[in-house]
Amino acid sequence: MTDSNPTDDQPDDATTAVTDGGEASSPFEVVSQTKESRQDRLWKLFDSYVRAPVAIVWRDWRARIGFTIVLIYLVMGIVGPHVIEPTAVTDGPALVQPFESLEFPLGTDSMGRDLFAQTVYSTTTILKMITAGALFTITLGTTVGAIAGYKGGMTDTVLSSITDVFINIPGFPLVMVLALLLPIGGNPFVVGILLCTASWGGLARSIRSQVLTLRQESFVEASQAMGLSTNRIVFKEIVPHLMPFVVINLTNAARRVIFEAAALYYLGILPFSNLNWGVVLNLAYTSGAYYQPGALHWFLVPMGAIVFLSIGLILLGQSLDRVFNPRVRARHEKRTDAGDDLSSDHGGV
Repeated sequence: MTDSNPTDDQPDDATTAVTDGGEASSPFEVVSQTKESRQDRLWKLFDSYVRAPVAIVWRDWRARIGFTIVLIYLVMGIVGPHVIEPTAVTDGPALVQPFESLEFPLGTDSMGRDLFAQTVYSTTTILKMITAGALFTITLGTTVGAIAGYKGGMTDTVLSSITDVFINIPGFPLVMVLALLLPIGGNPFVVGILLCTASWGGLARSIRSQVLTLRQESFVEASQAMGLSTNRIVFKEIVPHLMPFVVINLTNAARRVIFEAAALYYLGILPFSNLNWGVVLNLAYTSGAYYQPGALHWFLVPMGAIVFLSIGLILLGQSLDRVFNPRVRARHEKRTDAGDDLSSDHGGV
């Protein structure tokens, strides 16, 4: 009769480790005792794409000023037309000075039209132009430049040749000719794209130059060794490294749309089908407001609207560079993790 050893019935921890799922694993493997919930995943996404960027940017005074200015214009352009009635001729007394009346806070023109209402409706039009033109420039320029720089060979030759053609075409004269030839009508989205027809080439050339350097980096070579597709490598691995440069060019493209639209409408090249700041400037000029002391605000109101929006875009674009700075994001994540640990410690007491 053989004596049974009590320890024979116990599993050897040195050879077998059983996880919660019942499957054997290496004794050196670290097995998580908790499963990440859907709420935790959503919170991580919210922290990465919403809370962290806002917290990083808000620490910069330029961001606070720029964001406030841009937000005012967004509210004025989106909500304003639903609150303020469109102005009409003989709405009020002619040439009321700014801040003299609560009914006309920015004054009136020579025909009694409220300049504040004109500014609100002009903002709506220019925001549509900015959205179409800036997105067109950034999307086309980044895509063409990134693909040309990464692929090389014949693809690079063809795309670079097309880019060179648009770079060498005088942008503003081209826009003037196309505006006269094409039936644009009053669609601000079409006008915005038209204004950026020749401006994407410079961005594409700059993006290509940076991608030529980035494609030699180890993370790109690792992605190629893993067999990732070209689209994934270009748009998931390379383009995120270029985002600070892309954001700066986004604000530059938006400002270009503002200035070119105001110039073309002021010169009377584009049809006056929609109210915008260039139209207001044209009406002020043709009415002789520039030599009438009492009508000078007719010029200054649309000019001030253009200048302040441009300043807001510049400040916001400069500060957004911090969002894509990995060292700044790492510091923010450390502060966030430390705060979460401190909260959990207090909660467990």
